[in-house]
Amino acid sequence: MARGKLRIYLGAAPGVGKTYAMLSEAHRRVERGTDCVVALVEHHSRPRTEVMLHGLEQLPRRELAYRGSQFTEMDVDAVLERRPAVALVDELAHTNIPGSRNAKRWQDVEELLDAGIDVVSTVNIQHLESLGDVVESITGVRQRETVPDEVVRRADQVELVDMSPQALRRRMAHGNIYKPDKVDAARSNFFRLGNLTALRELALLWVADRVDEYLQEYRSEHSVSKIWGSRERIVVGLTGGPEGRTLIRRAARLAEKGAGGEVLAVYVARGDGLASASPRELAVQRTLVEDVGGSFHHVVGDDVPPALLDFARGVNATQIVLGTSRRSTWQYVFGPGVGAIVARDSGPDLDVHIVTHEEAARGRGLPVARGARLGRARSMWGWAAAIVGPVLLTLLLTGIDTDLGLANEMLLFLSLTVAAALLGGLLPALASAAVGSLLLNYYFAPPVHRLTISDPNNIVAIVIFGSVAVSVASVVDLAARRTHQAARLRAESEILSFLAGSVLRGETSLDALLERVRETFAMESVALLERTSEVEPWTCSASVGPRPVERPEDADVDMPVGDHMALALSGRVLPAEDRRVLGAFAAQAAVVLDRRRLKEEADQARLYAEGDRIRTALLAAVSHDLRTPLASIKASVTSLRSDDVEWSEADEAELLEGIEAGADRLDHLVGNLLDMSRLQTGTVTPIIRETDLDEVVPMALGGVPEDSVVLDIPEDLPMVRADPGLLERAMANIVENAVKYSPEGERVLVSASTIADRVEVRVVDRGPGVPDAAKDRIFAPFQRYGDAPRGAGVGLGLAVARGFAEAIGGTLAAEDTPGGGMTMVLTLRPAAGYVPARVRSGSGSDDM
Repeated sequence: MARGKLRIYLGAAPGVGKTYAMLSEAHRRVERGTDCVVALVEHHSRPRTEVMLHGLEQLPRRELAYRGSQFTEMDVDAVLERRPAVALVDELAHTNIPGSRNAKRWQDVEELLDAGIDVVSTVNIQHLESLGDVVESITGVRQRETVPDEVVRRADQVELVDMSPQALRRRMAHGNIYKPDKVDAARSNFFRLGNLTALRELALLWVADRVDEYLQEYRSEHSVSKIWGSRERIVVGLTGGPEGRTLIRRAARLAEKGAGGEVLAVYVARGDGLASASPRELAVQRTLVEDVGGSFHHVVGDDVPPALLDFARGVNATQIVLGTSRRSTWQYVFGPGVGAIVARDSGPDLDVHIVTHEEAARGRGLPVARGARLGRARSMWGWAAAIVGPVLLTLLLTGIDTDLGLANEMLLFLSLTVAAALLGGLLPALASAAVGSLLLNYYFAPPVHRLTISDPNNIVAIVIFGSVAVSVASVVDLAARRTHQAARLRAESEILSFLAGSVLRGETSLDALLERVRETFAMESVALLERTSEVEPWTCSASVGPRPVERPEDADVDMPVGDHMALALSGRVLPAEDRRVLGAFAAQAAVVLDRRRLKEEADQARLYAEGDRIRTALLAAVSHDLRTPLASIKASVTSLRSDDVEWSEADEAELLEGIEAGADRLDHLVGNLLDMSRLQTGTVTPIIRETDLDEVVPMALGGVPEDSVVLDIPEDLPMVRADPGLLERAMANIVENAVKYSPEGERVLVSASTIADRVEVRVVDRGPGVPDAAKDRIFAPFQRYGDAPRGAGVGLGLAVARGFAEAIGGTLAAEDTPGGGMTMVLTLRPAAGYVPARVRSGSGSDDM
């Protein structure tokens, strides 16, 4: 059975018209004869949206009871039984009522798609999981209901329903989104012009990225190599030198000039042993690229210009930023340089920017980490000087009439041998000496044009020439090798110094360390493998790069670490001299892995210790505080059942009142213990909804005497986003604690007010107060301050209150009351201006 197709209408904010557009699409499909039904659509009493439901088949919803109320959700079984061609499912990010078939509505949609049913749905940009932090920083509200980005990205079609912020605010002012009494609060909070503009930009950029993915897939499927300048992509070519920072900043400024510009920094590593750049400098430049919003890429290629151009064309780049060459003037004899070649071969569709910097023309210096080999291009120049050079020199000398003498001619040929040694090493120099000796003998030593020598002095001269040429070539080659060995040792010492510094700094990022291994040795992938014994299979503890190997035997290079761990690298075979540094990396990787596991064990041990502490405190509470009300109840019941005493009605009423008070006290203590257990185990699941403090706070006062509290809740106070049940329990504990410590005759004040973008509930008592040093300690479990009598509680009230406050997105803190006493400040998020987070409508992504 083919999987159904998913179409999503994406909006920047509630009210832009997603649901209206979805219903319009449904009417068009029905007119074309498509079997289309409404599985679930929330019209939120908006007349225009409600009218669009007319003429469409609506499936019945499933009714669920939760906390004494009835709610409705989409009936997945009914949709599967009906099996329409297309189902409309509104608010993809909605959280279902506990007891539903799935926890999230998008999971319901996945079931429909797997059954071959096409689905049309809606979602707001703020409900994408990856954008939670960004949306919170913009609006000040953390979205509790989200949908994984991958679910939306897998959609076959994503259509943006766009509207300017000004038009959306006008639509709201006309009453098309909210009721008139909520319009002003909404426009001054969530629907501020700045908020809507930022959310709209997020939606546009997200859809643009999605379109870009489609474009890349199309180019790949149709083998399109020509660059399409649909979006500014700027590739920065890095060498690992200090000028890279300047290039990255310049590229970032270029990207800012074009909407949606993107910076991609790329470092091309040669496949000749250790990378030819400082790992430390590359790490700094990687961080800088990420700070400016770009991405860092590492590719391997012996010829840098083609590799750089291939990468740029592969990512559909429009510009390349390179730095002015650091080579000195004389070094241009070896070639025009990377910048000139890239500019020449880039073609008309790829612009190349050559940026000046402070390191320009200062010389490239020694390669920081080159191997002893001189490279293919340099070897070719060496062989050319060894073979072609003597031939050209011979033609030049034989073509002129001036007789320089055999000694001077030998010096000229000797200079070519030295040049061949400098360029290509020992073998080209030896070849140059041999060719030069033959040419000197044939063309310049009498008798000429014959390989015989008549003058014994000339024989000695040519032999000396050959000996000197070989000696000079050997010395020059040895000096070059020693220079490269020194450069290599310098690179190795820098890497080892970095590793030692990371040990001292206590760095524990295993992925970062493996990424450094991959960059240093120019590998495709690196994996840290381990197993518990010789007969057990290998498991991958961490890896970087594409397609990491699963066994050391499958790797191009493997470095054992102990008996049951190995570092496996794929990409190429390393020379033997690189394994020493690789061994240091492997040892460091093992240390980092052990350190991470020790930290996890320490965290687990800390949790166990905290659990033991709570269990000990719980036993102490059970042994005394819970037994006290039980003893009171037991004594009262025994007295009532005694046949020896005739109790009056007043006495019986008093004993029964004592039993009831003890039972209530016992119920309160057990409730707090259970609440603390839920908080400790993380099983508290709040159902956030629009809540009126006028309804919740009075219910929280049921456990205290009627005349002990004064309420001051303004009628115009905005509603808050909270779980009513958890908020009531938190308020009850706070008020009971305040009443307990208030002096006789003093009443506790419970007031609420709006301050900036938050609602504060203040519980004020005139008790003894708490010093500043102890204000945080009173919120710890099983803590009672001062001389609280035994039996007055187990010290969980404020701990439970703070836990519930944080669970619903609020805070609870203690302040001094002016004139003496303590004030508990409960801070909540206002719901006025936000889409009602009713349990029924879920995420609040309601739409017109």
